[in-house]
Amino acid sequence: MIIPCIDLMDGKVVQLVQGREKALEGDSPLEMLEKFAAFPEIQVIDLDAAIGNGANDDLVQLLAAKARTRVGGGVRTAARAKILAEQGAHRIIVGTAAFTESGANTELLRALVGAVGRENLLIALDSKDGKIVIKGWRAAMDFTAEEVIHSLEPYCSGFLCTYVDKEGMMQGTDLDWFRRLRAATSNEITAAGGITTIDDIRALQAMDIHAAIGMAIYTGRLDLSELSRL
Repeated sequence: MIIPCIDLMDGKVVQLVQGREKALEGDSPLEMLEKFAAFPEIQVIDLDAAIGNGANDDLVQLLAAKARTRVGGGVRTAARAKILAEQGAHRIIVGTAAFTESGANTELLRALVGAVGRENLLIALDSKDGKIVIKGWRAAMDFTAEEVIHSLEPYCSGFLCTYVDKEGMMQGTDLDWFRRLRAATSNEITAAGGITTIDDIRALQAMDIHAAIGMAIYTGRLDLSELSRL
């Protein structure tokens, strides 16, 4: 499955390079949703909520009500996850809050499962310089995605795995990293970060890995009609 991304910051659709530098702004959220109508699922990330700099709750709710969405950014409590589910989010992505300094935050993850169900949860495994990064990719942990992925399996139906080193850079992604992750878990995996070409997508599909795509769509590097046919 190919999943177009809508990243929200300051009420606008944006694309960032490595989660920091804004590279471009897209059309309005509803206009982007219309452009992505041919795709079965849309990924919506509230970047402001992810870094703790406000939130775009109204926009997230609007998008979740109009499309099948997976929503993330600032999901730090079971109550927040439940609200998103009630607003229409098909799946909830939890990132920063899924971890403690030593690994999985099992207390919170159990609460999340109780609130919205394991099948509706995705855990974000974002990697930079080989380590898991959190807080909008601004802080690094002392462990790798490969080291914790198995322990997280009971608390989610899948993983959103972003190769931050190449995020937004249009230089391709690290297929070897995704092969290692695929070998480490039987749960669903969605790849993100640097996916630039149809060959990237086909290589991921051959591994049974979904592709979440942002910059390559917004810059026109990948054609939406061609992607929808895949």
